[in-house]
Parts: sequence; structure tokens; C-alpha cells
Amino acid sequence: MIVELAPAKINLALHVRRKRADSYHELETLFAFLRDGDRISICRTSAPHFAVTGPFAAALAGEGDNLVLRAAAQFADRFGDPGPLAITLDKHLPVASGIGGGSADAAATLRALARLAGVATDDAGLFVIAEALGADVPACLLGRSAVGTGKGEQLDPVAGLIDTPVLLVNPGVAVSTGPVFRAWDGIDRGGIGAGDLLARAINGRNDLEPPARLLAPVIGTVVAMLQAQPGVMLARMSGSGATCFALFESVAARTAAAKAIRQAEPGWWCLESALA
Repeated sequence: MIVELAPAKINLALHVRRKRADSYHELETLFAFLRDGDRISICRTSAPHFAVTGPFAAALAGEGDNLVLRAAAQFADRFGDPGPLAITLDKHLPVASGIGGGSADAAATLRALARLAGVATDDAGLFVIAEALGADVPACLLGRSAVGTGKGEQLDPVAGLIDTPVLLVNPGVAVSTGPVFRAWDGIDRGGIGAGDLLARAINGRNDLEPPARLLAPVIGTVVAMLQAQPGVMLARMSGSGATCFALFESVAARTAAAKAIRQAEPGWWCLESALA
């Protein structure tokens, strides 16, 4: 049995520069990854089998196709059929929430299959597959802090903020990426500045947060609540939403913030974690 973590991804900053001719957008973003997320389990079996478990399994019920299965099929096309496999996705991250989700699951599937087949997990062929699967999949395959440019697939690894306490909060709304990008006002407000990762993040922004708030105004409520917590260094929406994050000065501050938010909004999803 091969087990791979599919860690949550957050965009510490996300600057949208322009819309490209291929319908993607030119981006500059700071990727970071958490110590927690979904899990992919793969083992050889007599007949192919795919299952989804975990607290968010119901959100994927009835899907005949998803990024995990597409990743497995494209791996077989490029590296050879590994034979029948039993694949289980243990889904702990909310769907359509701006924290990697399906992209992280696809990347974890590629890493697990590579381990099973004896392929190096940094093989260039895996990144070719990842880029074909989606703009965030290469970053999730790399799985470490990086500056992403192009549509997010051109990656420059940077020193991370390892062990920094993080709180993720999702108000229970799913926000689709397409409508958020379409609602972007088209104004290039400049690129990400210089400095260490935290300074670049604090001085940056998420250009998709304003259009996401138009579609889901509760996002503004979440960010405001996070910003109001003691010990917060940075609070912002991740990706195209609706999950928001806060970086904290200490574990104690993160724990206190999580307790306060859970008491105020018991229906919201919260995850206490740390940067990897």
C-alpha cells in the first residue's frame, strides 16, 4: 500500500496581471503548503477500484471522472500501465474552496504511482502530466513554497515559513474558479515585490478576493474575523475562495482564534495546521 498526503495549498499572495489568449490568466503567486490535507492510498489489486472516503466524500459522490482518475490514466499513458489498482481518496478538504483540493489529490496520485512504479517523484514527465491536468497541479506536485508565474505552472522554489501556525476557515460555500476570474476587473496592479516570503506576502494581495466577495459576501466576514484575532501576522482569502487563512505568531494564538471562531460560527469549517 502506497499512501501519499495531498496537502492543502494556500496562496499567500495572488496577483493577476492579464488575461492570456489561451483563456488562462497571467499570474504571480506565492504558493505555500500545510502539514494537513487529503490522502491518496494506492495498491495493486485483481480488479480496478476507486473509492472516496472522509468527511467531504459526499461532495464527490456520483462523479464518473475526476482529477485522480485522470492523473492515473495519464500516468499509465506516459510510463506504462501499472496494472489494476485500488485507489482510495480520503477527502478531508472542502471541495471548490481555493486550497488545492482536486489539484493536490491529482499531484498526490502522480507521486504515489511514481513510487509504485519506481519512477523518480521529480521526473520531468510527471510535471508534463501535471501541467496538462490543471494550472495548480505542478505546484502541488512540487509541494513546497514557491513563486508561481505564467498560469502558475512556472515555479521558482523559495525558502518557506516552516512550522508557522495556520488556521484555515471556510464558511461553507463553494466558489467556482471560472466565475471569479471572469469577475476580475482586468486592472494590473503590479507584481509581487522583493524580500523574504513573509514580507512579500504581507505587502502583496489577492486580486481574486474582491470578485469572490461579490459572489460570496461572507468571505469578507471571514477575513475580518481572522484579522481581528490576537497574534495574526496575515489574514487573506486563498486562491479563488472561499477558504481564508491566517498566519499566527504562535500555536497558542492560533488555538485561541480557532476556538473563538468555532464558538461564533459553529457551522464553519476550521483546520488548525502549520506550514510545511
